[in-house]
Amino acid sequence: MNAPSPPAAVDRIERAVARIEKAAAARAHSADALARRHAALRARMEEAVTALDDLIAREDRRG
Repeated sequence: MNAPSPPAAVDRIERAVARIEKAAAARAHSADALARRHAALRARMEEAVTALDDLIAREDRRG
């Protein structure tokens, strides 16, 4: 079996590294997007809980 010539092997390795780097960047971007959505959802939930707490407190004062 013939081994690929060194420049061809290096080219294949460089292309593989480029694909790995591209996939890692895409994964990092997805993780960042998920973290931003999570933070937004958490903030909205905190607002909703605060509103419910306020409503319950007003009802308790009436009662």
